Amino acid sequence: MIPVQELLFQTIQGEGFYTGSVCDFIRLYGCPVGCYFCDTGYAEGTKPPSFTTINFDELNLESNHIVISGGEPMIHRNLPALCRFLLKKRKFVSIETSGAFWQPVPDDVWITLSPKEHLNKKMKVAPQLWRRADELKFVYSRNDNSISYYQDKYGHRLRKKLLKYIQPDWGYNNISRKENVMATIEILKEFPEFKLSLQTHKLIGIP
Repeated sequence: MIPVQELLFQTIQGEGFYTGSVCDFIRLYGCPVGCYFCDTGYAEGTKPPSFTTINFDELNLESNHIVISGGEPMIHRNLPALCRFLLKKRKFVSIETSGAFWQPVPDDVWITLSPKEHLNKKMKVAPQLWRRADELKFVYSRNDNSISYYQDKYGHRLRKKLLKYIQPDWGYNNISRKENVMATIEILKEFPEFKLSLQTHKLIGIP
């Protein structure tokens, strides 16, 4: 059993290395991070969304690629069991996480690390996530210092052979999406080892 906020069937992964891939999303319930730009109901001061606790067999998934997101999926102790269940179904499994929590998921699971320690110092990235992550993704805005923060504190981690992406913030705090895109382009010039990631699903108008 696991608490599910939302299921999306045969949609498109809009971010990171697997942008454009058909996938099902399992959005798990709950997140303690409190990012101001959260678009799934966990920004500080917002009312938490509803959820349903379901059995793995009730998922009725349709795609070969399954993305487990949240909220923060790593807070759930049954996450490793869910991953094993999906792998036995011959699904390709990926997890999107802030990295502040760790569960011992199988080695075959793809992990996208999008750290939020610069927003909430209590949410320090777990060492296991730095070792296990396949790709690193920063959400970036015009007034952001996140890239410098992680370069200064975790430069040795960033030198690991990670796929690295910077993704413009969709537009919050009176900063437009266009301003954030232009700021992201400038920061990519400074850190050319990163690539641009766009929220393609939002650009084409799908969930």
